[in-house]
Amino acid sequence: MVRPCPAIPEGNLMDQPTQAEPVPEEEAGVRPPDPLVVALANASLLSAGYLVLGRRKLAAATGLVTVVLLILLATVLRTWWFTVIVLLWWAGLIWHGWFLAGGRAAGRGRLVLLALTLPVVLVVGLLSFDAARVEEQVAQARGAGDCARAVDVLEQLWFGHLLVDPTVIIRGELTTEACRRAGTAKDKLALALTGRTDVLKEGFDHLASVLAELRGHEKVVDVVLDGFLSGLPAKNPCHTAVVTDWLRERKPTGNALDRSTTVVARTAPAALVACGEEMMAAKDWQLARQRYQQLLDVYPGHELTAKAQEGVKQATLAMELANVRNLLRGSQPAYCSRPAQYSGAPAYGKGTNRALIYGNSEYADKLPAEWKAADAADAVLVVCAGKTEFGAAVRTCPYQSKLNPRIPVQVTFHKIVVPVKAYELRTGRQVTDTKIEIDGSACPRVLTYTRSRLLADIGPPSQVHVITTDDKVHAAFGSFINQ
Repeated sequence: MVRPCPAIPEGNLMDQPTQAEPVPEEEAGVRPPDPLVVALANASLLSAGYLVLGRRKLAAATGLVTVVLLILLATVLRTWWFTVIVLLWWAGLIWHGWFLAGGRAAGRGRLVLLALTLPVVLVVGLLSFDAARVEEQVAQARGAGDCARAVDVLEQLWFGHLLVDPTVIIRGELTTEACRRAGTAKDKLALALTGRTDVLKEGFDHLASVLAELRGHEKVVDVVLDGFLSGLPAKNPCHTAVVTDWLRERKPTGNALDRSTTVVARTAPAALVACGEEMMAAKDWQLARQRYQQLLDVYPGHELTAKAQEGVKQATLAMELANVRNLLRGSQPAYCSRPAQYSGAPAYGKGTNRALIYGNSEYADKLPAEWKAADAADAVLVVCAGKTEFGAAVRTCPYQSKLNPRIPVQVTFHKIVVPVKAYELRTGRQVTDTKIEIDGSACPRVLTYTRSRLLADIGPPSQVHVITTDDKVHAAFGSFINQ
């Protein structure tokens, strides 16, 4: 059965008003973005929520702003107030994404978003603020060169700070390393004040590494270097001289360590003289003279020049005297074959020239005490006397023989001859090389002679010396001792 079509009203069908019911997006197959998803995507600081909404230009613009803010925060504006600005920007991105996605109408969703976002914002904000506070305090300590305070403050950092601001941890580790090296250098330099140049070099190397590798810690180096330089002069002047020698010879490196040379001119001259005096007291004449001479060579015209010149003179005299004394050891001293000078001795000249006499004690012992010196420091001459020899024959006399009393033994008396060499101690110059001759009486009624205990007494020898007196011995030796 066919039903009739309904009657169509008169007029143009196109003129009839029509009305279409909206089709929900869920039924059309297109689902709107979840505001919570968009907000959380923007929380990544990558503007990902705008990309979800298809707002590419807005995503690019806000992403660029975010990058600029983060670069400024990590470089030139590492302060708490700028950290707050970045956090506000971050929170603004979250709320803006929420609103663009239609989150205004979802009151329950807003509460969820607030419940998720506000604690995170609060925690991140507090941690960022605390990290900024720590870094500011570390920067102040670093600027003052106070490593103890800087390290103490850095101990407050923990994993939470690493999450919100990794750069503060990295910069803190650099400061910790700088302070570790500076502390090692400080210990080395303190030990260097005892005269050890090996640890002195190590200390400077540690400070140089801080300047070269850990920029921004120059004040830390300055504090350590100032502490070391303030320790000069050290208690021991010779240790000071060793340190200033090293500092003077150190090649410039073009950094703050070069100012260490300024302490040298202020400290070294007095240390050199004081070290010379100390070495004189210790009888190290050579090192004493070296230190005095160093002042004259390196600092000519210094106010201590006269004192150094006198020091060189006294050290030289002491060295010469020590050398002469060494050569005069023993009964047959080496001085007689290798004479040396002692510039402090009086010149050989008129009057009695006090002498140190070696060899032939038989006649040397007869000389007056005022002719003899007790030590090289008091002597004018060094006299080396050889063995007694026979001089010219004076007279021959007969003496009874032990073997045959009827046949006398003819004994010839000779003058006494003693080979003598004399040296002027002041110059080491030989002033005489002669054989002095001592006269005396001959042919006494009873002749006294000596023989070896191992040999039988067969009578007097055929040659003997005249019997002399002390006056004649004095006259012979006085020919060159007294002028």
